Amino acid sequence: MKRITKITAAIIAVFAVGICLAGVTGSFRETPSAAYAAVLQQGSRGGDVTAMQKKLKNWGYYDGAIDGIFGAQTKEAVRYFQRKNGLAVDGIVGKNTLAALGMSLSSSASSASGYSDADIALLARLIYAEARGESYTGQVAVGAVVLNRVRSSSFPNTIAGVIYQPYAFTAVNDGQINLTPNDTARKAAIAAMNGWDPSYGALYYYNPAVATSQWIFSRKTTVVIGDHVFAV
Repeated sequence: MKRITKITAAIIAVFAVGICLAGVTGSFRETPSAAYAAVLQQGSRGGDVTAMQKKLKNWGYYDGAIDGIFGAQTKEAVRYFQRKNGLAVDGIVGKNTLAALGMSLSSSASSASGYSDADIALLARLIYAEARGESYTGQVAVGAVVLNRVRSSSFPNTIAGVIYQPYAFTAVNDGQINLTPNDTARKAAIAAMNGWDPSYGALYYYNPAVATSQWIFSRKTTVVIGDHVFAV
């Protein structure tokens, strides 16, 4: 009887551990912070990219311009560095590649320097309303378009001004801007605010399957991500 009790207890313990592990695994699948930690990748800009380019150039991995722009040439240099140093060769500068470079990022995945909480919340709402069905990169690109407009003399110079400019965004016209954004949309907003621009400087985006304006089709395409065409 004691033996049966011990076996039963062991089975229960294994079962309980299995449940715990399943819960942990599920949380990593569903929690964007695990998947979208701060990284440098193609489209990133700023001082962290400049510092990385300097290191790669000094060490003979990169012969391009030190311009703070993570373009195709920088990506290839990162891949070269990763191959030579036994790292996963994906062209993305995450935790392991940063450690190998002796770097830490100045920007954070949970904050956006220079922007208020209200700015972050509003941009996240716009991203969620306009692009919640798109990939994370596609969502960051939508946020980047808003910020590119803020920097352009052709548009209002605040996030709120750009988003609420009359007829600028369908989500404002139909009220979806008032939906509560999820954590992914917030992280996409912060990533855009921290300098990642997968849109490559785009001022516009549209879905060619539903767009009706002939004018928007005349704009020069910078990149296509998911269902959105990004353009200048």
